[in-house]
Amino acid sequence: MRTEPQARILIVDDDLANAELLAQLFDHDYEVLCASDGQKALDLAGGASPHVILLDVMMPGIDGFEVCSRLKADHHTAGIPVILMTGMDRGDAETRGLQLGAVDYVSKPLDPQVVERRVRNQVELVRARDRLTHLASTDGLTGIGNRRHFDESLAREYARLARTGSELSLVLLDIDHFKAFNDHYGHLRGDECLRAVAHALVGTLYRGGDTAARYGGEEFACILPDTTSEGAQATAERIRNAIAALRIPHARSATAPYVTASFGVATERCVPGRSERGLVARADEQLYLAKASNRNSIRASDGGAGEAPARRNYGHH
Repeated sequence: MRTEPQARILIVDDDLANAELLAQLFDHDYEVLCASDGQKALDLAGGASPHVILLDVMMPGIDGFEVCSRLKADHHTAGIPVILMTGMDRGDAETRGLQLGAVDYVSKPLDPQVVERRVRNQVELVRARDRLTHLASTDGLTGIGNRRHFDESLAREYARLARTGSELSLVLLDIDHFKAFNDHYGHLRGDECLRAVAHALVGTLYRGGDTAARYGGEEFACILPDTTSEGAQATAERIRNAIAALRIPHARSATAPYVTASFGVATERCVPGRSERGLVARADEQLYLAKASNRNSIRASDGGAGEAPARRNYGHH
């Protein structure tokens, strides 16, 4: 069962007494961050990713309306619920705040019970949204990312790395003779095999930015940002060895007496204006070549964007 982290609240108020009152109100149930001006609030919101922001409207320098506007304009912080606080007449001020993207409004002097309930409501909504997002992007059988998660993660990583012209590597792998495994051992054993392979796959990824996903059926994928072709091939070899080390019997395999996998690896220096589709196509081509030859092997293409791929064969009999 997934454990939810303690919710984080960012309180933004230049009135020290008011900020301390709110901090004491939420300190027992939440991690509390405080900012006394708009710029510090923006910095904290971008780095700490709070679940909810309580934002005073009337502040020197960057006022609450401008802070809210900037938060909503940045895709990193646009989804954070903002509750505005003000002693102004609500009317036009409330309308303006809601138009800027705030989700709620509380008047000063603050009623602690009202503020606490409204913050709690927003935290519960954020957590419900996060749970739905997690379910929508998780493969129900193996517990790792699903195809949707893969597609979104790869597109995001390609766009991010294109800004600096960095390398992105992709590993696609396919369990060898899996249909024969299912036909011989049954689908329950087939499901157990898929879960074991997924667990072994995740166990080989050491960096937080690497992503593992079930690509479809008996195919899996690993997204490796800032990784050279040599590094991606080394990762594929670790995965190949980890799967072989499971020693899952496969009496109907024409490759080995236990479950093995074939691998296609591609690496590309990301370029602005291009998409990730070429990288996927090249990795898929290499996977096809691995399956058409030895199986239980790694084929790699390390051609950059727009370059002819260099094909290499790493066979294991």
